[in-house]
Amino acid sequence: MIETIATTPYDDQKPGTSGLRKKVPHFQQPNYAANFIQSIFDALPLDGGETLVIGGDGRFYNREVVLMAIRMAAGNGYGRVIVGQNGILSTPAASNLIRQRGASGGIILSASHNPGGPDGDFGIKYNVANGGPAPERITAAIFEKSKTISRYRVWTSTAPDISKLGETKLGDLTVEVVDPVADYAALMESLFDFEKIRSLVASGFRIRFDAMHAVTGPYATEILVNRLGAPADSVVNAVPKEDFGGGHPDPNAVHAADLIAHLMAADGPDFGAASDGDGDRNLIVGKGIVVSPSDSLAVLSANAHLAPGYARGIAGIARSMPTSQAADRVAEKRGIGIYETPTGWKFFGNLLDAGKVTICGEESAGTGSDHVREKDGVWAVLLWLNILAERRESVRAIMEKHWAEFGRNFYQRHDYEEIDARAANGLMESLRDRLASMAGQRFGTLVVSEADDFSYKDPIDGSVAAGQGVRIVFSGGSRIVYRLSGTGTKGATLRVYIERFEPDPAKHSLAPEEALKELIDTADVIGEIKKRTGRSEPDVVT
Repeated sequence: MIETIATTPYDDQKPGTSGLRKKVPHFQQPNYAANFIQSIFDALPLDGGETLVIGGDGRFYNREVVLMAIRMAAGNGYGRVIVGQNGILSTPAASNLIRQRGASGGIILSASHNPGGPDGDFGIKYNVANGGPAPERITAAIFEKSKTISRYRVWTSTAPDISKLGETKLGDLTVEVVDPVADYAALMESLFDFEKIRSLVASGFRIRFDAMHAVTGPYATEILVNRLGAPADSVVNAVPKEDFGGGHPDPNAVHAADLIAHLMAADGPDFGAASDGDGDRNLIVGKGIVVSPSDSLAVLSANAHLAPGYARGIAGIARSMPTSQAADRVAEKRGIGIYETPTGWKFFGNLLDAGKVTICGEESAGTGSDHVREKDGVWAVLLWLNILAERRESVRAIMEKHWAEFGRNFYQRHDYEEIDARAANGLMESLRDRLASMAGQRFGTLVVSEADDFSYKDPIDGSVAAGQGVRIVFSGGSRIVYRLSGTGTKGATLRVYIERFEPDPAKHSLAPEEALKELIDTADVIGEIKKRTGRSEPDVVT
């Protein structure tokens, strides 16, 4: 039986870059999660009988909301729900299921790379029928519905047991519990030369994959160990935990320090990788070298043809605006399209659907291709392994040869986390106010050639996204970019992106902090970071 339950709106359910994210106790307020899920359904053109995919990264509160979402799907006329066993689905695996099963969309429960646990973060986002995150017109409609919601509809009886594979009924709704790994692993095997990678592993090539007690543990174990023959201990922190083992599931130099330490050791493995809470980000480490996400995007784009799934070459590359221009240099030399979009994977969807691009990437450790409509951590790892298996060179050798051919874009991102929102907004407003007079100004040896607040017009549907980040470009191509992140749950996060192009191979071995020193100092001067926020150092440098 369907029950209609009265509720009152919350005023803070505006989705950010990747859905609605708040602390767990915030989501545990009466009807908070139910309000947002009902607002999703109310914003959609549902005819009845649609298929919905539901799953999440297994963080604290995941199971409760999965069960609630199943009952609400039954209460709102869906015909079928496909849910990962125990409520688990990596974000790219969910995208694959939406596409593969012709679903009208999916609800993904995750706060991505943010910490979990009873006092940690939680998130809900909606993905549309192409498998990608809802575009802004839909998230805006969801927010509008959330402001006036007065009721939600739910099936009164409890949801089926989601620990058991198979189908059950909830009224007219069929609930199908699926193995969260099987379809995704089959997709990976169709894209990559598993036999060649198995041969590389059998030759003594050693891998260390850190799943960070997050969702990719079962995926990496099935693919790297069971299918590619890596020793069982090649996957560490493989058991997903509600609090990610007390860690922070963000694959960067701070939170994956243990992985990096193993790869820096003289007797360390040949290849290291990590993924994040929901499996859509990646970190790539070679023996003695950490690969920046921007460089990884460029190398994967330049070498994708070595994998069977991309043997015909790639149509083009898309990157988020703050991501380094290393991929642009690959596109230029290969004679393919390059597209610069705002931050957020949703902006890549139209380009992928239109066949304009094949590979996309963001500096925040997300890379993916047209196989799904999300960034995909395990996919990036497997493409790297396919390239390594074909070239039979070390990660360091591949990077050095890439820089010699295309030049090196030295790059860092400085994050100032949980700063006062008023101070952060004041900093950005001050920058915008000064943009018109910035060109021609000199800072040390740096001369500003142009400055703007990035605006993007989608070449497919003509939609415009303005105010996407302040860019300061210097003569010679160096850049400083300032933007406020939309993925945090407390205060504001200021991200400052610092980039310098170096064509001279003799200077490619410089440490990034040395190559970027003048730009780092200039970023504080122009942005007045210390003066406005009181912070003299970033919390995280990636």
